[in-house]
Amino acid sequence: MSCYFNRSLVLPKMSFPCHSLSISTTIAAKTIPPPASPEPDPVSPQFAVLRKIESCKSIQEIKQFHALVIKLRPLQTQFVYNAIIRGVTSFRTGCGSSLEAILLYREMLMKGLVPTDYTIPFLLKACAQEFALREGEEIHVHAIKTGLLGSNVYVKNTLMRVYAVCGVIGAAQKLFDECPQRDLVSWTTLIQGYVKTGSPREAVEVFFRMCEASFVADEMTLVIVLSACAMLGDLSLGKRIYRYMHENGVKRDVFVGNALVDMFLKCGDADLARWIFSEMPMKNVVSWNSMILGLAQQGKFKEALVVYEEMQTIGIRPDDITLVGVLNSCANLGLLESGKWVHMYINKHKISADGFIGNALVDMYSKCGSINQALRVFQGMKHRDVYSYTAIIVGLAMHGEAALALEIFSNMSLVGIRPDEVTFLGLLSACSHAGLADEGQRHFEDMSRVYGLEPQTEHYACMVDLLGRAGLLSDAEEFIKNMPIEPDAFVWGALLGACKVHGKVELGELAMKKLVEIEPERDGAYILMSNMYSSADRWRDALKLRRFMKEKHVKKTPGCSSIELDGIVHEFRKGEKSHPKIEEISRFLEEFTSHLKSYGQQDIIAFA
Repeated sequence: MSCYFNRSLVLPKMSFPCHSLSISTTIAAKTIPPPASPEPDPVSPQFAVLRKIESCKSIQEIKQFHALVIKLRPLQTQFVYNAIIRGVTSFRTGCGSSLEAILLYREMLMKGLVPTDYTIPFLLKACAQEFALREGEEIHVHAIKTGLLGSNVYVKNTLMRVYAVCGVIGAAQKLFDECPQRDLVSWTTLIQGYVKTGSPREAVEVFFRMCEASFVADEMTLVIVLSACAMLGDLSLGKRIYRYMHENGVKRDVFVGNALVDMFLKCGDADLARWIFSEMPMKNVVSWNSMILGLAQQGKFKEALVVYEEMQTIGIRPDDITLVGVLNSCANLGLLESGKWVHMYINKHKISADGFIGNALVDMYSKCGSINQALRVFQGMKHRDVYSYTAIIVGLAMHGEAALALEIFSNMSLVGIRPDEVTFLGLLSACSHAGLADEGQRHFEDMSRVYGLEPQTEHYACMVDLLGRAGLLSDAEEFIKNMPIEPDAFVWGALLGACKVHGKVELGELAMKKLVEIEPERDGAYILMSNMYSSADRWRDALKLRRFMKEKHVKKTPGCSSIELDGIVHEFRKGEKSHPKIEEISRFLEEFTSHLKSYGQQDIIAFA
């Protein structure tokens, strides 16, 4: 039994540095705010600068006015600084602009000025954008001491958002509970906080509490709630939210439509997702990606490619995520020619074959039998991550290239990339196919000893397969007995497969018994054991087992083969005659078989 590999498509997560722009000393010294500066006279230079700042079209223009304010002391007023802070946070062109707002706040306090309760949310927004928890906490303290927090729901909502995006959901919940006035933004911020911290169940509970408080969700709230349902994979809950939308007349814009499609696909209802998608009045590339990737993740690879063809027909240009979904579908269907077409499209449009696209290409070529092309793509990648190395190691293992797989694994540590659990599945499989029992044992032990990775049942199954292929069946049996976790179907299946190869009928009977206890409806164990009996000339036992299968209505899964021709995959199942050219194909096979027999007889006569 070969080890089974699968890795879900994972989208990249953006990470932002948490900066330390300490303002605690300044804040502590300003417990009581000075009198507010009088509003500038409409004919004063301050008023002119204020209006100029408000009309700035870029962060560079605001910086020019900031430099002017630093040079001219009369312009250093609360109103001018507030305007600069608001302008800086409104032009977020990177980490710099948000951080500059916090630096401006510090500069403002040092000059004896304080922001108003209107400006505080802009500072907190900067903290949220940069995940600057400490600075957000300090502004929170300052707002309390200066009386700017008070019962201002706008300020509290923005502060809740800081805690939520920084993962401190307890602080966000506390602020929410202490707020006497709440609006829809308050509820939505709390719901989003629970989703972000990986607590979708709590997010949905907050949503229903919001409904009980007579608030009606808008499109933004529902997009977040639908994402929580998708995380839970709860179809009945998803349908309940869907009914809520109809009952409350919530507008189904493109964002809500995308969230619904994604949710229903992840909850397992591809038909409803497809219907919602078809009814969407407006679609963007995210809409198409939701369908393509969602269907692919559900194992509906043919349907995913059909959607991609529709996308091409109406002229929507695919992005990187689309291409990853298409390549994944081609890989799982064995569509080499279609996968090559996608690769040509990538080259034609000068799309970088790095990152997720490069990894998907390596995976596609490996699964479609073109390991040399997979290696070329891997070697041509400028930026490789753990997924890149894992894809090529798994691919090499599939093709029996154990030595090269082990060499590439060794190179991982040299470039500072740590392997993950799936990397070790590929590595153990490579050792298994090459009969490298000692090497595989060492890597299995290194998983926890060197890399701190806890072996899963799939890793134990690979070790049983490795020992079994090497003929060390007693060691494999002992290995299973000493497993710290309960052996599953993969483990017993690996042992049964090894028993079949080496003709160990008695041990095979034990493995079959365990397999039947775990998966009584599956036919694999029965078929394999029946074949073992036949090979050992125990025909009565084989017949008895077949009769038992019939009594228990255990049906043998028909064999299936497929071939790609002109970009179309033709599938053939045993006993099935649904193919439109089945008669023509059958005639050809009969002629082909006849020729083979004829040549075989001639060879026998010549040999004699």
